[in-house]
Amino acid sequence: MTDISSRLSLQPVMAGDFEDMLALRIDAMRPSLERVGRFDLARSRERLSAGFVPPYMQHILLDGGRVGFFTLKPEGEAALRLDHLYLRSSASGQGIGSWVLRQVLAQARERGLAVRLTALKESDANRFYLRHGFVLQGEEGVDLHYEWPAVERVA
Repeated sequence: MTDISSRLSLQPVMAGDFEDMLALRIDAMRPSLERVGRFDLARSRERLSAGFVPPYMQHILLDGGRVGFFTLKPEGEAALRLDHLYLRSSASGQGIGSWVLRQVLAQARERGLAVRLTALKESDANRFYLRHGFVLQGEEGVDLHYEWPAVERVA
């Protein structure tokens, strides 16, 4: 796998980006949601709408084109919540998610914060998060809850 870091960048999300982001979320999540019998277009819209907070969201760009997005927001005083890390199915497996996680974890490390996230039980994302140092904290229904532990703040 070649390093594509130089071809990746982030771009702020704007309020008018919702529909494009919804289509991307559906593309990314549909296979996992179908495996657990939970795919529903209306629910997909509802879930993204509930977490649509542009100041905490970033588009992921490959060669200037949008291939994904994520949300990173404060969760209390000790952690950040990584929500909505989605990549187009055609962009999966290229190291893009790892690049995003390196950005997220560097920010958390710098601030001395943990990173928390939730993934579907039947999702390939579980192996990805475990491989990147996240620790399973528990489960609830079809969701698994993970945490990347806080490290001492960088001076």
